[in-house]
Amino acid sequence: MPGGEGCLPLTGERTVPGVSHENYWFRRHEVVYEALRERCRGAVVLEAGCGEGYGADLLAGVARRVVALDYDSLTTAHVTHRYPRVDVARTNLVALPVRDGAVDVVVSLQVVEHLWEQERFLRECRRVLRPGGALLLSTPNRITFSPGRDTPLNPFHTRELSGAELAGLVGDAGFTGVEVQGLHHGPRLRALDARHGGSVVDAQVAVVVDGNPWPDALLADVGSVTTDDFLLHGDDVDASLDLLVLATRG
Repeated sequence: MPGGEGCLPLTGERTVPGVSHENYWFRRHEVVYEALRERCRGAVVLEAGCGEGYGADLLAGVARRVVALDYDSLTTAHVTHRYPRVDVARTNLVALPVRDGAVDVVVSLQVVEHLWEQERFLRECRRVLRPGGALLLSTPNRITFSPGRDTPLNPFHTRELSGAELAGLVGDAGFTGVEVQGLHHGPRLRALDARHGGSVVDAQVAVVVDGNPWPDALLADVGSVTTDDFLLHGDDVDASLDLLVLATRG
């Protein structure tokens, strides 16, 4: 892969394109943007928590307009410079600087688990959507991401959710037609899991935690991952890696 020139620095949470050892996480995020792309065609899209901005730019290829919001000033400056077809603003996501009913779609991927006021955030998402507008939101699956725990393993996360908990939270915020899908490893990634001691994710985490050099075989396998290696569907959601909720503002 490219060396990531011009990308934001890695933080341990924000994934960026063009970094070989980050490629698994980048593709795991990118596949969800790809799945949502057609739902944004011709729409005014608000992305709440845009991160590096590659996803907002992907959506901007089909949307009428994409407004990308983030709280981090370094992030918003980077997105403004790197992705000129995306409109960018820095803001607190629980007080969106958008008028009522102004957007067709709200996209927020891998963000809600970082927020202390999740209910307030979802009410804000509903407020800025037009009637019939779509909420498209993803988050790690608590059951597989922090198994057997009530509190997150990840110190950057405030509260993680299961599929049922996420559906309940979104429904309580006033959304209808709530559907939850799960992201899973496809056959090739399951083969990589087996090759690396049962989990290619755990193998990557061990390298980072131990501070050891990347084994050549692991780095090659991580660099080879594509979005086609993941499956997104509504079956066996509790066993999924990440959750995606699709809902409508009634």
